[in-house]
Amino acid sequence: METLDEFLEFVYRETGLEVAPAQADASFDDLAGWDSVYLLALLTALEKKTGHRVSLTDALEARSLADIYRTEATR
Repeated sequence: METLDEFLEFVYRETGLEVAPAQADASFDDLAGWDSVYLLALLTALEKKTGHRVSLTDALEARSLADIYRTEATR
């Protein structure tokens, strides 16, 4: 996933949660329908797709999907 748009499409495929690029920086608390179970599903899917472990510390410090994308994109 080279772009934020690709990442958000991945989020949709894995969780069913549709997030527009303008919402990517929104706090998880502000995303309609967001649930912590989505975070677990997303992290698991990211690990499968990328073949590397996702830092749980980084994921828990993330405040938005864009934070997770930026953390993973810099790996």
